[in-house]
This record gives sequence, C-alpha cells and structure tokens, in this order.
Amino acid sequence: MRVLDSQGNMLGVMATREAQRIADSKGLDLVEITPNANPPVCKIMDYGKFKYEQSIREKQQRKAQKATQVKEIKFHPGTDIGDIEHKIRQIRSFLADGNKVRLSLQFRGRENAHRDIGEDKISEVLDMIKGECTVEQAPKTDGRIHFCLIGPLKKSAKAQPQQPAANSGGIRISVS
Repeated sequence: MRVLDSQGNMLGVMATREAQRIADSKGLDLVEITPNANPPVCKIMDYGKFKYEQSIREKQQRKAQKATQVKEIKFHPGTDIGDIEHKIRQIRSFLADGNKVRLSLQFRGRENAHRDIGEDKISEVLDMIKGECTVEQAPKTDGRIHFCLIGPLKKSAKAQPQQPAANSGGIRISVS
C-alpha cells in the first residue's frame, strides 16, 4: 500500500504491517483513503481528531444555510385599505427576514361573479410594494383562489449605489 504521513508527505509503498507499526510508534491511526487505487492509499493521522473537525465543518455549513419559508397573506375582494396597509407591513417584515410571501385572494359566493375586483386588489398590493420585492410567480387563478408568489430582492439589486442628486446651484461640492 502507498502511505502518506500526517503532513501529506509520501512515505512510499510498503507492507501493511510496516505502515501500521509506523502509525503506532507515532501514536496515530492508519486510515485507508482510496481503497480502489492500485496500490491502495493510506494516511497516518489522528482519526478521532479528523472526525471531530469534519463534524464541526458540517455543523458550520448547516448553520450558514438559510432555510427560506413561504409565508401566506390572505385577502378577500372586500378587504379595505386599512387592512391592506396592515398586511403590507406584514409582507415587508416577511421579506426583510428573507422569506417568500404567497399573496392569495379567495373568492366567496357571489364574489366569483366579480373576479376583476379581486384581481385588481392583488395588482394594487403589488404596486404598493413594487420596488421592495421580485414577483417569482405571476398572479394567476386556480379555482376560487387568485394568487401570486413574491420574494425578497436579490443582494446585488439592494446594493446598487444611489445616484447623487444634481446640483442645480452651480456650486461644486467636494468632500476630502
């Protein structure tokens, strides 16, 4: 088998017993890295420390991942402007947390005869939060429910530099 030491340096091709003896003399383990190679490759290392560091790396990767949720805000065609403003505040907080929001408008009873009013409500809400989100699924109707899916703006879209206002007085301002 081909043997590597704990720093990754090649010790050469040797018998398994000899490699195990070297590992034991250093107080380390002989770990087979690539069994399908010809000859197989083994490394002398502290296997317990390796497994511990690997679990720490995996834990940090899981912590770095952000699980997005889909929150739902429900409307009806008769929802008044005060209620809509409250729901828009909720939508903004959901988007600020990085969640997606499903806007759903449910038609009940005779409201089905006036679907255009409900569709206008969804359009009105989208117009009110136009610059703060991206529409991921365009508004569409499925049975008695008219819905769309919105998500937060991408990081690059938020970080666009703002243009300075034009100086109409002819005075040049320089900051040093």
